[in-house]
Amino acid sequence: MPTANDPRTLSALYNISSLLGKTEDAGAALRAILAEIIAYFEASSGSIALLNPDSGRLEIEVQQGLPDDSKESALRLGQGITGWVAFHGRPQLVPDVTADPRYVSMRAAVRCEMAAPMIDDHGQTFGVINVDSDTLAAFTPASLEQLIGFTTEASAVMQRLWQFYQLKGKARQLETLITIGQSLVTKLEQQELFETVTRETCKIIQGRACALYLYDPARKTVRLAALYSPAAVQSSKFKVQGSPASDAQLPVLRSPEPVERGEGGSALSSQLSSSSSPHQSDDLPLDSCLVASAFATRKQVEFGNIQSPEFLDVIDLPRDAHLHSVLVTPMLVEGDALGALAIFTGHIHRFNNDEKRLAAALASLTTVALQNARLYSRVFLSEESLRKNEQLTTLGLLAAEIAHEIRNPLTVIKLLFGALGLEFAENDPRRTDERLIREKLDQLEAIVTRVLNFAKAPASLHSRWSVTDIVTDTLMLVRLKVAQGKIHLRFDPPPRPTIVDVQKGQLQQVLLNLVLNSTQAMPDGGTITVHCEGDGQHVFIDVTDTGTGIPAGLHERVFDSFLSGRPGGTGLGLAIAKRIMLSHGGDIALVATSPAGTTMRLTLPLARN
Repeated sequence: MPTANDPRTLSALYNISSLLGKTEDAGAALRAILAEIIAYFEASSGSIALLNPDSGRLEIEVQQGLPDDSKESALRLGQGITGWVAFHGRPQLVPDVTADPRYVSMRAAVRCEMAAPMIDDHGQTFGVINVDSDTLAAFTPASLEQLIGFTTEASAVMQRLWQFYQLKGKARQLETLITIGQSLVTKLEQQELFETVTRETCKIIQGRACALYLYDPARKTVRLAALYSPAAVQSSKFKVQGSPASDAQLPVLRSPEPVERGEGGSALSSQLSSSSSPHQSDDLPLDSCLVASAFATRKQVEFGNIQSPEFLDVIDLPRDAHLHSVLVTPMLVEGDALGALAIFTGHIHRFNNDEKRLAAALASLTTVALQNARLYSRVFLSEESLRKNEQLTTLGLLAAEIAHEIRNPLTVIKLLFGALGLEFAENDPRRTDERLIREKLDQLEAIVTRVLNFAKAPASLHSRWSVTDIVTDTLMLVRLKVAQGKIHLRFDPPPRPTIVDVQKGQLQQVLLNLVLNSTQAMPDGGTITVHCEGDGQHVFIDVTDTGTGIPAGLHERVFDSFLSGRPGGTGLGLAIAKRIMLSHGGDIALVATSPAGTTMRLTLPLARN
């Protein structure tokens, strides 16, 4: 037998270690390692068995010289010589296997066997390399020492290959997470969002199915919002849409290669045909649902086998016999549970830390996207409310304009009537008429004054605000709308803190009106830039778009009431904006407009120290 420093031994060690630079395929590396070791020891057969973390059994990954069905065998820890080595983490040399009661025969001709544990950097056994000979005492203690050396080198190689594979997998997952995040931000319809989340989560974690549940804390109920599986389960418990995909076996954690799933997989219909399965429209009592534990603890919860009898009465689980393990991840907003993401596997599986972190990231992305979708809905409602308020404000504006127009002639009438010096006798009926006319003139003047005072923004409602804060808050309200319209928002804040004394809501109304007008001028997308600068006494807020511009005939009348350049417009927005700015001691002006875009400028006095 060659020694440790023998050229043949060094050559074998080199061949094993050089696999790191020759292949990224862990399966190919295992086959090459086994072939090198069997050739070195001139063994009759051999195998490399790896520990399955889900089943806790040793499964033959590669073999040479053993029967073809040997790969179907799985040994418990401690079972057989291989299982004993894995359990105790110590190598074994058995000169005569027939005399060892631990031996489990894989091939009748085997007489001598030796095995060494594959141990990782943390001292944990993850596999066993085993070699056999048909000759009694074919291997010596020196042979075992050589096998230990080869196994140590092989363990290092396999760990590095798996680490490289895992890093590549994490890089792909990160890229997928970024893609999913970008995709989810654009999903503004909630049901579409739910279906996208469950589909993408199922793909990235390679689960059997994925479900999204929504939680109503006020009513203490749970609702199944979406359910997806890449392998369409043909079961009487489900109503399946589309053609079924291949039902490939999921990979175990140690597998160096991902299992390809069918891209043509179809979503499990929300309308489940079994009364024992939850429907999307059902509000389920929280205390009868499995996901309740995730809501109660605000942490991820894992269940090893939901096919066990104790899960039969749980009403929120799909009744599919193919589903076994499940990881439930709560969707949290400031510590409050909004819902949960449940990932199901097609076999009993122990979720590792990477899978849990990935599920947590997906749940967080879903939470943000759901909040964005709900905020977007509120923005649309706010926009509709803004338009209604615009109409109501216009009525006030009209009333103020009418009152203003009435007050001047009313003042003239009152002055002229008083100057007539009408004096009538005590018993003259005209004396009563003259008194009534004076009273009605005073009444009309009081009405006009009330209308004009009502149209003014009370100065007591003004307060000191940062221009940067006002603009930032306003742009936050419309960010989803402009994103949907493929419009890029850019804000150039003032170079130094700029404070104004304004009524924030009214100034935001003006800014919203300008931004929304700009979006309507850019149906195919573009850029809106908000630029701020000052001159020491005033601050100038320029809103510039890359839209089609304002028609030439409207330039001089753009702030007139009821003037609109688009169908369905009221023509009131800019007129109201003008009035608001004037009431704040500022102004609004059209700076420039052309087919390349439009710039509107808001001018406000700076607040006094």
